[in-house]
Amino acid sequence: MMSAFFRFTAVLLASASVLLTSCGGNGSADYDNTAAIVPRSTELGSDGGSVFVAVTAAAGWTISLEFPDSEPWATMDPASGSGSQANVRMRYDANTSDASRKVVLTLKPTNGLAASVTVIQAGLSNPSPDPGTGDYGEDVASPKWLELPATKAGDGRNFFVHDMEGRGYVNQAVSGVRNWSFYWDYREHLALWVAYPMNNSLKGNGSRTNEWGYDPLLPVSIQPSLIGGSYGGGWTRGHQIPSADRLSYKANVSTFYGTNMTPQDYNFNSFIWADLENRVRAYAASSDTLYVVTGCLFDKSVTYSGTSSGFAVKIPTHYFKAMLYRGPSSYAAGGYMAAGFLLPHDSSIARGNCLSYIMSIDKLEAETGIDFFPNLATEIGKAAADAIEAAEPSTWWK
Repeated sequence: MMSAFFRFTAVLLASASVLLTSCGGNGSADYDNTAAIVPRSTELGSDGGSVFVAVTAAAGWTISLEFPDSEPWATMDPASGSGSQANVRMRYDANTSDASRKVVLTLKPTNGLAASVTVIQAGLSNPSPDPGTGDYGEDVASPKWLELPATKAGDGRNFFVHDMEGRGYVNQAVSGVRNWSFYWDYREHLALWVAYPMNNSLKGNGSRTNEWGYDPLLPVSIQPSLIGGSYGGGWTRGHQIPSADRLSYKANVSTFYGTNMTPQDYNFNSFIWADLENRVRAYAASSDTLYVVTGCLFDKSVTYSGTSSGFAVKIPTHYFKAMLYRGPSSYAAGGYMAAGFLLPHDSSIARGNCLSYIMSIDKLEAETGIDFFPNLATEIGKAAADAIEAAEPSTWWK
């Protein structure tokens, strides 16, 4: 399966040995029972590389490596430290043998119980599956809808669309009204962005369904399992297209698919991000149509969720929204204007003012590396589209 390279091996983690360290002369020391060591993956390909390892410890710790069936082929970076850390790496050499090999990582806290986990590296005769895109969506988005950012061929991501009836739109003979699109990253089990048009008609009427489910456009095995709870590690399930933006029943159900979720800090999600979502709905209510892109940046993240969802998922470092307004020319010359927001994923700004993070689309593109609204030029001409993206947000947005 494609996901085997990334999914934590439950059997290996369940069998991780727990070792008792010395408690001192009288045996009465208080043990730290929270120590844990969790590699992002316990199955490695035969090529050399590195894998992030999450360490949980209350104080100092060291990590030792044991190679039961071979000469040493991996090292820890760092091999010691203090407190919980999510950016420890195990660096490993290429396996040039046909046979697989293993290494046992043992975390030894300064005081208390040690924990171990086994990592297996595939041999040349049994290489790990290619974690590529598969054939589930489009490599490059074919629709020319105004809300869609540019997509890149061969970048390990695929483009998908849901219609308002809860069906697939891309690669299927379905001709319904588009609901929301997403750009799925197979390696990270996250959507880089979700895009959709928004107005009062598309919003519809109804209520939040809370019908958490798997996205029918992708195999269950490569989606986070979020039906019974969140990702683990204290992260909440954060919508990209909010439930409140699609209130008709079938459209709302699709907003609870795992493909629309990211692991978010609870306070960030509940306060400043919710404030921005409310603001977007207010913008849409005053527009003929508001074209919205919501997304997250995770390529540079070194922090991962727990594995309750079946995967250790990267924690985004930032969240963004790009919006293109179409409406009365009394608000915007030619009937179009645009604005972007880029927020650090930081609970310390949870109750801040989201307008502190407003910016032009050009600046948002420079910060994210994403080309927003590339199809606008076809609609109004390149010079006019460039001017809209370069303009600082007007007072209408504030």
